[in-house]
This record gives sequence, C-alpha cells and structure tokens, in this order.
Amino acid sequence: MDKIIVRGGNPLKGQIPISGAKNSALTLLPCALLTDEPVTLRNLPRLADIDGFQHLMNQFGVSTSIAGARPEDFGRVMTLQATRMTSNVAPYDLVRKMRASILVLGPLLARTGEATVSLPGGCAIGNRPIDLHLKALEAFGAKIEVAAGYVKATAPSGGLPGGKFTFPVVSVGATENAIMAAVLAKGTCELKNAAREPEIVDLCNLLVAMGAEIENIGRGNLVIHGKDRLHGATYRVMSDRIEAGSYACAAAMTGGDVELLGANEEEMGATVAALREAGVLVEETKNGLRVAAQGKMRAITLTTAPYPGFATDMQAQFMAMLCMAEGTSVLTETIFENRYMHVPELNRMGAHIETKGRTAIVHGIKGFTGAPVMATDLRASMSLVMAGLVAEGETEVSRLYHLDRGYERLEEKLAMVGADVERVGAD
Repeated sequence: MDKIIVRGGNPLKGQIPISGAKNSALTLLPCALLTDEPVTLRNLPRLADIDGFQHLMNQFGVSTSIAGARPEDFGRVMTLQATRMTSNVAPYDLVRKMRASILVLGPLLARTGEATVSLPGGCAIGNRPIDLHLKALEAFGAKIEVAAGYVKATAPSGGLPGGKFTFPVVSVGATENAIMAAVLAKGTCELKNAAREPEIVDLCNLLVAMGAEIENIGRGNLVIHGKDRLHGATYRVMSDRIEAGSYACAAAMTGGDVELLGANEEEMGATVAALREAGVLVEETKNGLRVAAQGKMRAITLTTAPYPGFATDMQAQFMAMLCMAEGTSVLTETIFENRYMHVPELNRMGAHIETKGRTAIVHGIKGFTGAPVMATDLRASMSLVMAGLVAEGETEVSRLYHLDRGYERLEEKLAMVGADVERVGAD
C-alpha cells in the first residue's frame, strides 16, 4: 500500500489549479440515467470515487467514454449514454466502498420504475442513515422495501405521481436523490427545507440544461414540475470548494502565499470568513483566490452547519491549521458524531487537542513533529498531510485510499508550490 512522505518546513508559494468538485461530480454522473441521450461532463476530477461510480454506471448498461485522457492533465471529459438500460440493480460489491452510490436510487426509479440498491458504505465518520432519502421518495409515491442489505423502490405503473416532502433536518444526499426522482414525475414535487449547497445548485443547473423544470434553485423550497423525458447536455463540473479550502488552510499554516486557480469566493463564503477571522489574507484575483499568511494566526471559534454555514468537510483541515494559531480555538461538530478520529493522530505529532463530546478544544502549539500516522477518513487524511507540511522532520501518511477518493493528484499539486512531498510504495 502506498504512503505519502512529507518533509516539513517549506512555505507554499505559487499557483494551484483547483479540480472539479468531487461532491458535485458524484451527483451529476447519475443524471445520465435520466435520458437516453448523451450527457457530457467536463472538468471531471481524476479520483478513485469517480472511477468507482463509472463502473457502477456501466453495471446499468450505460456506455462511458473519456476524451483527452492524457496522464499529465488535471480533470477529464466523460460522455455517458444510457440508450438502453440493462439493469436497475446496484450490487453490494460496487456500492460498499462509496456512500454516493445511493444517488442512483432516485434516477433509476424515475427512469425504469424500479430500483434495487445495496445499502452504501464510505468514510467511517458516524451514522449516516438514508431514511430521509426513502421518506422523500415515498412522499412522491414510491413503495419502499428494505431487506437483506438492499433497498427496493417501486413506482406506480404510470410513474411517480408527485407530492410534497419537508425535511425534518437538512440532508444534502436526500435532497439530491429526491430532485433526480422528481424531474421525471407525472406531477409536481415540492421539497421544503431542502439543502442549498452549491453542489445542489450545480445538480439543478445540469438538470435544467437537460430540460427539467425546477423553481427556486439555491433556496430551501424547491418546486419540480415533472417532465415526460429529458434530453442530453454538455456541462462543466463546478470547482471543488473543499479542495480549495484545504489548500488555503495549508498555505496559511505554512506561512505561504498561493493563488487558487478556479476557486470561487461566493461558494466558499463561510470558509473564507473563517480564514479572515483567523488573520489570513484572502482576496479575489482574475483567475481565482489569493491566500497568504499575515504573521501569526489568531484562535477562533467554529461550529459546523449546513450551507451556508461552515462545512463539516472543512473541520479537520481548520483544526490542523488552528494548531499553529495563538491561543485556544474551539470547534463544534454538529453534522457527524464521529468526525474527530484525526485528533489522536494529530496529537501524536505534537498537537494539543482535547475533545469533549462534539466539541474539540485546540490549543496553539509552537510546531508539529513528524511521525508515522494513519488516515482514518478523507478529510482527516488531508489534515495529517497539512500537519506534515509544517512539522519538524518527516511525516509518513499511510492508508492513502482515503485521500485518493477526494484529492486529485495531491502530491503533484503540493510539489508545484514548493512542498517536499512524495508518494512511495510500501515496503
């Protein structure tokens, strides 16, 4: 198994191209199930999760082709076409490693009238039930059965009639599944307290480009008027606001100055606000965002929340960064109950972090010390690499399959801005 070796001490300086958003791409890919015409996605990141989802789409009879797939390029262009569906079953072997696989449930149900999907896997960051996915589909007229580790959803013979559903709590994945099911419903579907993340907007924009009719995009009350069919489209995946935020934190904690090419301040509002509160310079440029250290960072208090609040996917990276700030920072995780598994690993490197339930108290330190550490989930992995960038000595990060799920060619991008980092095969 590969490892990343990081030798700390170099400030990050230069330009980093930001890839297409993983969390958006994994929602856009299943949209190809909603039409028999080609759907072409540009700026698709080269990630293990994308490859896994491509294999899953092939399972349903979807043809996939990749254009301009030169190894030296960031991003890819993929065309998917579901001319004839050969299956509406998502088997355990293809679903177990990737939670986003549940996003085929809605479009399969809408297109074929029936879908059987294995209960999903993914990062071990806490209990993430899919009950809201199922309740929303039931509200639109689907019949749901759960047995032997599989969800089976069935629509009435004429298709989903439509209906109304109010989310008791905001759920990004459930909102996405419900939207994709609703666009081919026979009637109108209404979603209240829907998620408003930029990735949801990206999904809606692609569906509209395919002929869907969706009102109130970007708001919490979505109204979807079902169509008899959708057509193909060509669409560019949005930039990854989590990847951009991760590199911003890395630049700040190393005393660096980087330009994040393609980053969008509007989509990163809470992250940018937190960086500025910590004393980091963030300014828009012609091509993205410039992030630069301005002396010692200040301690801050953060609480994760659904968009437009502070993203749970940025919590681990800010924790690593705030270890280098003066004073004591307080982070509260409200989204997932088990997302502090990186704390023991950071403490092994010299951090002084205490956890009390869903709250982490981060005491500023003079510096990290390199050590062998193990990644526990995707964003935790990045926090360990970031700590290694400022650590004295060498840091060895193992279990890279987590990183490869969400950061396109991480070590190459870091090396572009001066980091001493390399990927090596395990002994």
